[in-house]
Amino acid sequence: MSDSTGIPCLWMRGGTSKAAVFLASDLPSDETERDKLLLRILGSPDPRQIDGIGGGDPLSSKVAILSPPSRADADVDYLFLQVFVDQPCVTAAQPCGNVLAAVGPAAIERGLVAAQNGETALRVHMCNTGEIAQATVQTPGGRVRYDGSAEIDGVPASHAPVQLLFENIAGAVCGAMLPSGRPSDVIDGVACTLIDHGMPVVLLRAADMGLSGQESPEALEGMDCLKAQIESIRLQAGPLMGLGDVREKSIPKMALLAPPVCGGTIATRFFIPHQVHRGIGVLAALSVAASCVTPGSIAHPLATLPQSGSFWIEHPAGMTEVLLEREGAQVRAAGFLRTARKLMEGRVFPAPESMG
Repeated sequence: MSDSTGIPCLWMRGGTSKAAVFLASDLPSDETERDKLLLRILGSPDPRQIDGIGGGDPLSSKVAILSPPSRADADVDYLFLQVFVDQPCVTAAQPCGNVLAAVGPAAIERGLVAAQNGETALRVHMCNTGEIAQATVQTPGGRVRYDGSAEIDGVPASHAPVQLLFENIAGAVCGAMLPSGRPSDVIDGVACTLIDHGMPVVLLRAADMGLSGQESPEALEGMDCLKAQIESIRLQAGPLMGLGDVREKSIPKMALLAPPVCGGTIATRFFIPHQVHRGIGVLAALSVAASCVTPGSIAHPLATLPQSGSFWIEHPAGMTEVLLEREGAQVRAAGFLRTARKLMEGRVFPAPESMG
């Protein structure tokens, strides 16, 4: 498809992220050419992404590629790509649960999945990890409904709920929920938990870093010595988690944990990995929730465990609810409720190819 005629694109909000959603058939089949094109579409590398549709932030520099299912137990394939803002880098190394909330509505909008009257349940093959997620989308009259009464912290107003449920996601990226084989490790003299229950995360006690865990993202962004210390730990954690050299990778994420102060389960501050998250990624929230019920983890003694299945993970924008189905410390299934909205539908025009 010629750049001059544009490329069909849905611009979607999923949870607290935004992504350009494409059909795989509308993009180059060669991954190198595809990634070069996506950099031009999003406007990277440039801190403002001024010549593309990216928002100058990792949370709004994302891409979802949808295609017909490649396996019998799915209704649609979903490949998530993180487009770096200030580097010429596109990575499929991680999934994204926020953007996942937009996949069901987008798959229906683009005709990949037929809508049912009332609500539509569909199975999403998360190509990044090979896992299946079940999404339930509100479709009264056989059309996607975006307005509703569901609210999530970090998004203004209320919208229609999108329910997401996962089974067997422990070790989805690293191969084991505790990839080092231990609930706690020590790196650079700092105790940490290396966990993958939806997203590879390194958990640290905020107090061990001389912090309360209630610092604002802006304050944390200004702590250069802290960021250097956290990056040193991250680089050493990568091989322990089976991720190899993570210097140029967007995983593992880094989390500072503290006791809850707003009635939740535990308080978090996330580095993703070099910028401070203004909220929390929902797959990262699943990993935090799982760590709260894991004896010996950094999170376990800090957490106030709920009586029901709802874990409320505190973050700078509020709280995110995580549902765990478990037997003791064994988590059988995990899920959460998000919202999504179609922001724009049309054709996107990539920036010209660099002459340099």
